[in-house]
Amino acid sequence: MEASEVPVATVTQRSQKSLESQVGRIYESFAKLPPDAQFRMLELKRENHIDYLKGGLRQLPSSFCGLYALRPWVCFWNLHSLSLLGESVDAQLQNNIIDFLSRCQDPNGGYGGGPGQMPHLATTYAAVCSLITLGGHKALSSINRSEMYMFLRQMKHPSGGFRIHDGGEIDVRACYAAISVASILNILDDELVQNVGNYILSCQTYEGGISAEPGTEAHGGYTFCGVATMIMINQVNQLDLPKLIDWLVFQQGKECGFKGRTNKLVDCCYSFWQGGTFALLQRACSTIDQELVIPVGGKSFEVNFNDIGHNFVKRSVEMEPLFDGRALQLYILLCSQEENGGLKDKPGKSRDFYHTCYALSGLSVSQHIWSDDESLLMPRAVLGPYSNLLEPIHPLFNVVLERYHEARDFFTTF
Repeated sequence: MEASEVPVATVTQRSQKSLESQVGRIYESFAKLPPDAQFRMLELKRENHIDYLKGGLRQLPSSFCGLYALRPWVCFWNLHSLSLLGESVDAQLQNNIIDFLSRCQDPNGGYGGGPGQMPHLATTYAAVCSLITLGGHKALSSINRSEMYMFLRQMKHPSGGFRIHDGGEIDVRACYAAISVASILNILDDELVQNVGNYILSCQTYEGGISAEPGTEAHGGYTFCGVATMIMINQVNQLDLPKLIDWLVFQQGKECGFKGRTNKLVDCCYSFWQGGTFALLQRACSTIDQELVIPVGGKSFEVNFNDIGHNFVKRSVEMEPLFDGRALQLYILLCSQEENGGLKDKPGKSRDFYHTCYALSGLSVSQHIWSDDESLLMPRAVLGPYSNLLEPIHPLFNVVLERYHEARDFFTTF
């Protein structure tokens, strides 16, 4: 470079500088406040969030018409967020949601984005998790598990991966949706698991994270999906875990939140996609893949894949958190939270149901990551008032733990 040449900042660099300035001003203003005012600023606006979320389940404005094919996701984002807040919906709304999702269920298995639409693995995951979050016999019995299994088999690809829908793309997201739905419904078997691990291994990049498909860039969402899937099929130790952790820890930036990819901006949804992966790795101890075959009296038997998710949450936490959970809570509460309800990507953006769901999911993870025994939850784990404490989730499925246990009992009985 010639001495007279001045380097020109890229668009990404300028955006990063601008965001750092915005977040920096928020933190500086906060630091100047007296302790009682700081405490109030750190309060989770629980009632306002509840009002915002319930409103989204009853009536969406016309600006949401672009989400027409994602309506099971709107159900999940809002129901799961409410469940994290310890809130439920009234009986009439619950019945309306069950009836709507039943109309989204294809006669040949799986759920589409709306009544009469093609079944899709992503909306199938959203619909199943919505029904599990609602809980109760009517919701859980509405899922046609025998046809669901056939649908999952049809989406299976010779590569080991899954197609997201008939004729659709094959990626790690589809693998997670298929395996997690099968696991939580107690229908996961060798046929569905076959070669899934090899496909996901082919997606781990030189950086250590996991990409959507072979040869693409490591991404926080796909890393969560890949790690969770490998745990559910008992093959997580086949991943290069040291390299994965090395990539993961560098995704928490100076803003205190997480970004999804290298050299990208912080986004509150990665509070879960990245923070949740840490929660998985805490329990994924070095012997997990040795449990597939357990000797008994000189013989051996294969562990039921469907037991892995259940047993996983019984595991003791093997290591301390590898990210700063209180810093993450600071970003969520001060930079993502809207005073009148809902959470947003980052300062300057607008609130929406997706970011509300995954910001609250990440907030729950960061609060509960210190302990595997809720009775021993450390006071320092919750930033701000103790009333900020959210319900714990099952880290593999991102459903509230109590709702998971109800579904587990139901699907192993019926």
